Amino acid sequence: MRKAGCIGLLIALVAILGAFWVVHGWGGSGPAPRTLTVQVAEGSTLAAAARELEKAGAIPSASRFRMLARLFGSGEPIKAGEYRIPAHTSQSDILKMLQGGKVLQRLVVVPEGYPSVLVHDALIKADGLVGPVAVPAEGSVLPDSYAFQRGDTRAAVVARMQNAMRTYLKAAWAKRKPGIAVSTPEQAIILASIVEKETGKPSERRMVAAVYGNRLRAGMPLQADPTVIYPITKGRPLGRRILRSELRAKNGYNTYAEIGLPVGPIANPGRASIDAVLDPAQSKALYFVADGTGGHVFADTLAEHNANVQKWYAIRRARGEM
Repeated sequence: MRKAGCIGLLIALVAILGAFWVVHGWGGSGPAPRTLTVQVAEGSTLAAAARELEKAGAIPSASRFRMLARLFGSGEPIKAGEYRIPAHTSQSDILKMLQGGKVLQRLVVVPEGYPSVLVHDALIKADGLVGPVAVPAEGSVLPDSYAFQRGDTRAAVVARMQNAMRTYLKAAWAKRKPGIAVSTPEQAIILASIVEKETGKPSERRMVAAVYGNRLRAGMPLQADPTVIYPITKGRPLGRRILRSELRAKNGYNTYAEIGLPVGPIANPGRASIDAVLDPAQSKALYFVADGTGGHVFADTLAEHNANVQKWYAIRRARGEM
C-alpha cells in the first residue's frame, strides 16, 4: 500500500514538473540571442509562420509552437507582415504579435519643401521597397511620413503620397478666404511652394504669403531667389551664389525676369504653407528681408525696405560675411 502511494506521488510530481516545463516553455524567455526580423507572407497559415520563426531562431520548434498555441493561444488568426522580434521574446508574446499585427514600421519621410528629385532619392534608398518609379510631378506629393511594408512597390507609395496631396488640397481650397491672389488650386500649390522655400519660421508663413499676394495683385515681380535656382538644380542645393546671368534668365520659373507665378511649383509644399496661401495675413507689405535672427522684417514701402536692407548688411558685415 505504501509502495503504491509512493508511485502515485512520483507520478503527480512528474506531472507537475511536466506542466511547469510546458508553461515555462510557452511563457518563458525565447531562444533568440538578438533582435530578429521575420517575414510572414500574405495568406500564411500558423504552420507556415511557425516554420519561418523556427528558421530565424525565434522559437525552438515549429511543431511545439503550434501545439502550445492550440493549448494556450486565443485562436485568433495571424496577420501577414514583417515582424521585429526582440531577443528572448517568449513564444506566447510572439503569437500575440502575430495575431495583433504588430508589424515593423518602415517609413519614407518627406519633409516640408522637399523637391521631387529628393523624394525620388528617398524612395530609391528605402530598404524594403521594390520596383522602379519615376520622379513625381513637382508639387504633387504631400510632405509627411509614409509607412510601408517590405515588398511594397515604390509606385504604390508615390500613389499614396499624391492621393494625400489631392485630398488635402481639395479640402483646403474649399475653405479658402475670399480675395486671395490665386484663382486655382494649381496656382495655390505654386505659390505655397515659394512660401515654403522662403521661410523656415512657421509664424512667418502667412505674412510671406501676404507679401507675394500683394505683389501679384500689384503686377510686381515676385523676386524669389528659389525660383531662380530651381530650373538649374531641380531643387537640389545650388552650392554657390546666384549668377547675374541667372537672375536675367527667362525660363518660365525666374520671378526676377518675369512677372507672375512660375510655370510650376518649385517644391512640394506642406500643409501649413498651403494654408498660408489660402488664408494670408492681413497686410499691405510688399517687401521683406532677413533680420539676422533666422526670420524676416517686413515693409510696406521701398524706403522702409531699403533701410531694413542696410540694417541686414550691417549685421552681415559685423559677422564678417561681407
